[in-house]
Amino acid sequence: MSLTQALHSRSIWLRLYPLWQWLGYMPIAVLATLIGALLAVPLSVLASPRLANLYVAVPWGRVLTLFAPVRVQIEGDEGLDRSRSYVLVANHQSQFDIPVIYGHCGLDLRWVMKAELRKVPFIAQGCRAIGHIFVDRGDPDQARAAVNAAVARLKPGTGILFFPEGTRSRSGQLLSFKKGAFRVAIDQQLPVLPVTVIGTRDVMPADSLRISPGTVRLHIHPPIETRGMTTGDLKMLSDRVREQIARPLKELEAL
Repeated sequence: MSLTQALHSRSIWLRLYPLWQWLGYMPIAVLATLIGALLAVPLSVLASPRLANLYVAVPWGRVLTLFAPVRVQIEGDEGLDRSRSYVLVANHQSQFDIPVIYGHCGLDLRWVMKAELRKVPFIAQGCRAIGHIFVDRGDPDQARAAVNAAVARLKPGTGILFFPEGTRSRSGQLLSFKKGAFRVAIDQQLPVLPVTVIGTRDVMPADSLRISPGTVRLHIHPPIETRGMTTGDLKMLSDRVREQIARPLKELEAL
């Protein structure tokens, strides 16, 4: 096939893609979510939340990226010790960050999510069974207590995922970081794992239901140890993590 023919075929595919999104992809995503939620509850009770996460939530994330279709490229995961628990801290560009990170980072993670999601049928039950953490953003004391209690129950090799910006970036620029993730890491003396997500905003923009096929990158940075750190080190740790996450984004802007 010539380059002209390939470009023409791609153009036709992109014009027809909205039909696939609504008639093909969305039913698959809804079905995968419902089946995943229904499987997660009994598997968590009869086996363990870890197995439910690895054999239900991870395949759910992969299904959502596969059928979009979105190609996920991983950088920097070679030296990860998957027997350790990490506080994974990532930038937040899109709702699509969740299936990308869960499905492809290769870690057993629990997600800190807003309390409003407890009202969503099926999803709430599945997330609660696996051990995801619901927090009230308007009550910092409740949020911190809930996260610390959940983290204290985590087994080695199970980590926790934070989006420290607190919301999705509408512009793609990295927002300021809230201190919650770093406070938890210091309280529990867990290493922080910075992750830069690139490309999900193009796949699914913030405040939009439109999805586009594409390529997403997960840049996993070296973990930062917190042993010996105290609350006096919060700003230093937050600034250091933010600098690492920002670096690939700045390099992309410079191209």
